[in-house]
Amino acid sequence: MIELEGLPELVDPVMICAFEGWNDAGDAASSAVGHLDREWKGEVFASLDAEDYYDFQVNRPTVTLHGGVRKVTWPTTQLSAVRIADADGKGHPRDLVLVRGIEPSMRWRSFCNEILGFAHELGVELVVLLGALLGDTPHTRPVPVTGVTSDPELAESMDLEETRYEGPTGIVGILQEACTHAGVPTASLWAAVPHYVSQPPNPKATLALLNRLDDLIGVRIPLGELPEDARAWQLGVDQLAAEDSEVAEYVQTLEEARDTAELPEASGEAIAREFERYLRRRDPGAGPYLRDLSGPLADLTERGEPRAPEERGGDGAEDEGDGGEDAAEAEGAAEAADDGEAEEDTGDDSAAGSADGGDAGDDSSDDGAASDGDGKKRDGGGAAGGKD
Repeated sequence: MIELEGLPELVDPVMICAFEGWNDAGDAASSAVGHLDREWKGEVFASLDAEDYYDFQVNRPTVTLHGGVRKVTWPTTQLSAVRIADADGKGHPRDLVLVRGIEPSMRWRSFCNEILGFAHELGVELVVLLGALLGDTPHTRPVPVTGVTSDPELAESMDLEETRYEGPTGIVGILQEACTHAGVPTASLWAAVPHYVSQPPNPKATLALLNRLDDLIGVRIPLGELPEDARAWQLGVDQLAAEDSEVAEYVQTLEEARDTAELPEASGEAIAREFERYLRRRDPGAGPYLRDLSGPLADLTERGEPRAPEERGGDGAEDEGDGGEDAAEAEGAAEAADDGEAEEDTGDDSAAGSADGGDAGDDSSDDGAASDGDGKKRDGGGAAGGKD
């Protein structure tokens, strides 16, 4: 029986889960939930009984001293709640339920049922599972993050992929299927961590997961020192790679493969995600989704710089009228200039002008073989291989 005494009624709650272990390469996923808990000062309201789910010879308890008093900490899974007073920049609150723990050693079905019981009692509207896997991806490129779901309707509405993975799975895959069968909308976000630098922490992968989560649920997530930590991490790996010619050559091979695979994908969707994130952080009142590539994204790709919504014209009737007159005058002037140049043409041709294109990183896909948490490679159909 689940009792949630003292917990206030939640507003549009989203449950976000991550588990240390097989589904958590570089501790990227568990660190992401830990970051949310620290930034928003989550309050723990429930802990699962460690005796029911953990083999203490595999996940041993730890002993610490507090003022000379010994304290035993048992491996477990805790749930905490955070309230975001201004989740969308318009004063609307929203609550998050953070689930963070260690992948259980046994009784996975009972474990999932208990998590689902909390989700039902709290009125959770969406469950987001975070995971990280080892992949053939270079540390010098944006971390690929893939969003998957078992629900075709959710895949279409939230721009996710339908999972097609077959093979061994972890608690993230089991919990996703349990939520789907219970009728709870569920999505999984997976970050690909370079397999040649898999030891934790990996702040770059954690940052990538949080950015993708920001896009998915439309909540502005404070990043704190994570961007700086990610840059420092990459510089450190750069230095280590430079000291070993074989590693440097291997990284270059991965870079070439990644760039070749992603060249056709430098599309409007990739640019759209970066532009939306920029607007949300620059203008809290900006809407969460921009899909019209003929508007702000055209400016972005042609000029290489973002423009605020108020700086763009041509959408209203007034703009249409003024723009039509200006365009006619400009066209007439251009034709006159062309006629004059044609009369004075000396036969020498010259070429001028080039358009600057904005760069955008697509962290949502990766066409490479992935490997599982214990280092064995698996063909999962891209960076999301080995996830469910």
